[in-house]
Amino acid sequence: MTTPKMQRVSVHGGHSGQFCSHAADTLEAVVSAYMEKGFSWVGITEHMPPTHDRFLYPEEKQAGLTAAAMAQRFDRYIAEARRLQNAYAGRLDILVGFETEDTPGAIEAARHLIARHAPDFVVGSVHHTDGIAFDYNEARYQEARDAAGGIEDLYCRYYDRQYALIQALRPQVVGHFDLIRIFDSAYRRTLLYPSVQERIQRNLALVQSLGLILDFNVAALRKGAMEPYLSRTILNQVRRMNIAVVPGDDSHGVAHVGLHLDESMQVLKQMGFDTRWRRPIAGSLPPKVQKPEDV
Repeated sequence: MTTPKMQRVSVHGGHSGQFCSHAADTLEAVVSAYMEKGFSWVGITEHMPPTHDRFLYPEEKQAGLTAAAMAQRFDRYIAEARRLQNAYAGRLDILVGFETEDTPGAIEAARHLIARHAPDFVVGSVHHTDGIAFDYNEARYQEARDAAGGIEDLYCRYYDRQYALIQALRPQVVGHFDLIRIFDSAYRRTLLYPSVQERIQRNLALVQSLGLILDFNVAALRKGAMEPYLSRTILNQVRRMNIAVVPGDDSHGVAHVGLHLDESMQVLKQMGFDTRWRRPIAGSLPPKVQKPEDV
């Protein structure tokens, strides 16, 4: 009996220069690349707009954008993604979603976007601590580290933010679970600190209890990392807990579509993960946040 070939999928992909200032190409060009490379299905997961101008990235400011303008651009993104979903039906299965932020006010803003646009799914991601975009560059990472009080506290703050976001939004997919290690050369040691491990295990238990999917984000490899998000240390824990893990290329243009995907799928297969990749399924609007000031 022959073993079925693993399907090429991306649960977290499809950013484009049309709707994201740090990406390239049109959304249709990106979607077409997924089809041409033999993907079975792909999640299109553009970033949600910022809640305030102070959270704009430098390239967005240089482009003359505002939070209000980006909200209008997001509406255009949803319309175009739905158009492509219909246009490519029967050739490529497209799931229309978006990726969260976790700046002040972002949880409630995401809640409104879900109610307004009824996305197929949501990727729950944290890119900020103390309002600082720690993944932008090493200088911002150091700023976030200093604001937190040190590397251990930075990790703890990140995982506390992630826990609050998962509780509040119950996103079908949790994006790049250990992104906080992005500029930490000693991350393998940092991940094992008792305070960090306590939070990782707590967050994974929540993911397990809610039946969510973890994004195996291979974009880390094209950025020079030694392994995707999730790191092997966390993958081992996830496997023991039988949590679903699905590949995501986090593409930001045609050149990134499927990059490093096949070898990463083999890693999951060799570790014993279920490679019948689970699709995210939209649920009901998550419950109201109990303490908006805390999230």
